[in-house]
Amino acid sequence: MRAVVQRVASARVTVGDRAVGSIRRGLLVLVGIARDDGRDAATYLVNKIVGLRVFPDADGRLDRSVREVDGGVLLVSQFTLYGDCRRGRRPSFDRAAAPDRARAVYEEIVDRFRDQGVAVETGTFQAHMMVHSVNDGPVTILLDTGKAF
Repeated sequence: MRAVVQRVASARVTVGDRAVGSIRRGLLVLVGIARDDGRDAATYLVNKIVGLRVFPDADGRLDRSVREVDGGVLLVSQFTLYGDCRRGRRPSFDRAAAPDRARAVYEEIVDRFRDQGVAVETGTFQAHMMVHSVNDGPVTILLDTGKAF
């Protein structure tokens, strides 16, 4: 599983002209799910994201988590994070999970965030979405569970 985690002042996802998910202060998480990802990877990723100390404390040091600042998470499925561009000019997405599998793991991730007590909003799975964000910092972290296990 791969994730791009951005600290945001606000973020929202629209499908057509309808907003489907939005947060104020928090984390925008673009997540790509690989063919072999499952519950363990979802749990690891959520625990890592919830515990990331990327928000400033009173002294301005990055020492607070999204939960500690009462922030939200906007989770957006992003299979293109598994785009392999080593050959040719068109990315291969062979390592990305099939849509049905990816949806099940994505929903597991949403459930894990809720279990952690973090407010989570989502995009619309498999829809053409417009992602709007106001990056705060900017602070952007790349996570890859394949390098964690």
